[in-house]
Amino acid sequence: MTAPVIEAIDVAKVLGHGPNEVHALKGVSLAVKAGELALLMGPSGSGKTTLLSILGCMLTPTSGTVRVRGRSTEDATPEELARLRRDNLGFVFQTYHLFPTLNATDNVRLALDLREEPVKGAATRAKDALARVGLSHKTRAYPRQLSSGEQQRVAIARAIVADASVILADEPTAALDGENGRAIMTILSTVARDAARGVLVVTHDPRLLPFADRVVHLEDGRIVREEHMTAQAQAPEPATERGET
Repeated sequence: MTAPVIEAIDVAKVLGHGPNEVHALKGVSLAVKAGELALLMGPSGSGKTTLLSILGCMLTPTSGTVRVRGRSTEDATPEELARLRRDNLGFVFQTYHLFPTLNATDNVRLALDLREEPVKGAATRAKDALARVGLSHKTRAYPRQLSSGEQQRVAIARAIVADASVILADEPTAALDGENGRAIMTILSTVARDAARGVLVVTHDPRLLPFADRVVHLEDGRIVREEHMTAQAQAPEPATERGET
């Protein structure tokens, strides 16, 4: 059996104090394996983003354990958590989080700079990552010169350039139209076919279901059911040079 690349074990999270206390997560256990694209779905306020933040080592659970590639985050210092996040995790956000003064290549290179990778070859690796998401013709473009779909592709390239074991995506298609949303999910499903990498996507959008290997439903801070999808969508590969998305 394939070991999980990331997992939460009986994780609980309490936010606030006294009368404002909220039990955001209530004993959640979730594992993502390499080669898998899992969707985390649920209504607003169900705890999806809280769980993603805990898995991403950005938020500490009140109780329970998180493991990243078998390494427990329990009792880890902030510096150790930052190193674990930097070395193993890639993030894709709804609003892209690109630096407007950097071109596409340099935005992607940031992930390598944070890992203190050798400068030599970094630009080539960044351009290779952009080519993987169909943007080999946009390596010098700035965010203002890119469409919303293209900006999200740059964000995905940044997430994968350092060979992260886990890609965590928070509503990556929410700001996109249907065509661009399908293109982004096609890329993420291709990324998830890597035998050393798993992808977890938080979403409200039922149109993403065909791309999933597994769907986890969260309600009121608890996992209420999981579905294993029998056939993953075989969407067409994203365009590489046309630049229309």
